[in-house]
Amino acid sequence: MPGPRVLVASDLDRTLIYSSAALALTMPDARAPRLLTVEVHESRPLSYLTETAAGLLTELGDAAVFVPTTTRTRKQYQRINLPGPTPTYAICANGGHLLVDGVSDPDWYAGVTARLADECAPLEEVRDHLAATAEPSWVRKHRIAEDLFVYLVVERELLPEEWVKELAVWAENRGWTVSVQGRKLYAVPKPLTKSAAMREVARRTGAQLTVAAGDSLLDADLLLAADRAWRPGHGELADAGWSGPTITALPERGVMAGERILREFLRAAREG
Repeated sequence: MPGPRVLVASDLDRTLIYSSAALALTMPDARAPRLLTVEVHESRPLSYLTETAAGLLTELGDAAVFVPTTTRTRKQYQRINLPGPTPTYAICANGGHLLVDGVSDPDWYAGVTARLADECAPLEEVRDHLAATAEPSWVRKHRIAEDLFVYLVVERELLPEEWVKELAVWAENRGWTVSVQGRKLYAVPKPLTKSAAMREVARRTGAQLTVAAGDSLLDADLLLAADRAWRPGHGELADAGWSGPTITALPERGVMAGERILREFLRAAREG
């Protein structure tokens, strides 16, 4: 069967969905958008998008191949209940797992882990370095995600900027990269990319156009790999003034940026 024309690969957190702390509702209260809860964790609402964005996402699911593309683990991703058709494909663990109808593709995972073993320092070395150098006064949790990468949950206001810079240099020399997103600091192997998984989904579906969006350093490869891409007015990429020839930097921040991104996706899908 011929493949669909447009593939939409989008980061989720702080791109399409937002925690209460990241909503950035700067308008007068009476003009604030109605919100839809799309994630509940430990019986509490955790992530939202606007009701308008929910309608746009439902339309998008019918107009294109929508592929949620996240650094979340599979378990964390499965907490999310997005409106619209259930995506056939999803990319989790920053490209480490390619889900097909909710199940990780074992061949894809085997290929990823083989490449990591060949090209970068082992996870254990990075984990031990973080354990030895991160101060308990500003680290709340140490976590290993899917046996692929490491992240810390930190007190952001106490996180020393100089320590982050030193860690980034240390990691770079070992084939890893560092990204700070909200209260999480990630250390991720460089070969572990969202873009590689997106290309694989495009190959399988026969997509003729790929579009993407994201806000963090870990999304940069995805945005550069897509034919067209957008980034919101907040996040690591915006703070760095980062862009590219096929990337549009949007002025919107917070949950309204998510709504704008979905409008751009839908327009691209319809134009084909």
